[in-house]
Amino acid sequence: MIPRAAKTQRRTRIQEEKEEKILEAALDVFSAYGFRGATIDQIADAAGMSKPNLLYYFRTKEAIHRTLLDRMLFTWLEPLRAFDPEGNPESEIRSYIRRKLEMSRDFPRESRLFANEILQGAPHIEDELRGPLRELVDEKAKVIRAWIKAGKIAPCDPHHLIFSIWSTTQHYADFDVQVQAVLGDKSGEGRFEDAARFLETLFLRGLQVEKGVEKGGA
Repeated sequence: MIPRAAKTQRRTRIQEEKEEKILEAALDVFSAYGFRGATIDQIADAAGMSKPNLLYYFRTKEAIHRTLLDRMLFTWLEPLRAFDPEGNPESEIRSYIRRKLEMSRDFPRESRLFANEILQGAPHIEDELRGPLRELVDEKAKVIRAWIKAGKIAPCDPHHLIFSIWSTTQHYADFDVQVQAVLGDKSGEGRFEDAARFLETLFLRGLQVEKGVEKGGA
């Protein structure tokens, strides 16, 4: 998704800064109100710009929203792309869990933006979910099946393993208010390290191969 200003002329540094300012403000607004609840006026106000000035850079609310979603999807899926079929399964899964938790810690607004889009039925990114995202997950599911076949991890459904890691790690972004309320005095930055250790134990123990169990499986 190319901002309108980029189509009309070569962008200057000031124009690039303006676009980033708009996107930063829009991320706050969309993550708080969702696509339907957000308005151009709210975004312009959050960016400290007039509505006409904002519309010079992005023609519509949809254009801003789609730009943010495209950025978020690329960043959010990078840890899964890094899943190395030649790596040690325990190390790869441990690293994936930690990278997903780091993203929940560092990009909570992006996570809520995505969650809001999914809750609305993914009207703006359904093609990406059924296309590139599905292809990537299927590719990594094959990696997990290969580890199972080689007897490196216990049999499991690879897709549901990936879904489970998504849900448990992204919980700390999408429901962070609830997490902090329940943890109380233990709700500092250390909660992410505590979560990482717990989730590593939960998943890796469940994937340990029992002695005497033959290779093969799901």
